[in-house]
Amino acid sequence: MRRISTGSPFEAALGYSRAVVRGPWCFVSGTTGYDYTAMTMPESAADQARNAFATIFATLAEAGFAPADIVRVQYTITDPRIIDEITPVLGEAMKDALPAATMVVAGLIRPEMKVEIEVTAYRE
Repeated sequence: MRRISTGSPFEAALGYSRAVVRGPWCFVSGTTGYDYTAMTMPESAADQARNAFATIFATLAEAGFAPADIVRVQYTITDPRIIDEITPVLGEAMKDALPAATMVVAGLIRPEMKVEIEVTAYRE
């Protein structure tokens, strides 16, 4: 088993890994839209989704996986009214994987967070 960290302060504070690789599986934790270099969050939900996918795809690459290896995705959004804004971002990011998907509307741990994305990848 291999654990991957992005160095996010959330990982250390909350005691989790950005991803865990076990055999042919890679489980990527829920990822929000923070720019971890600047520790800033864009206001736009679409930009948050783009940042989340950038972090997820970098994590997958570090683990030896590609975006096309994603077999499951869960989106958590804080407001159903943002769906039209984020749909093009989600569609573009997942176009090669076409994974099984779930979308949930729920609160996130900080008020500036509008989108959290969690993926599971599998490679043969």
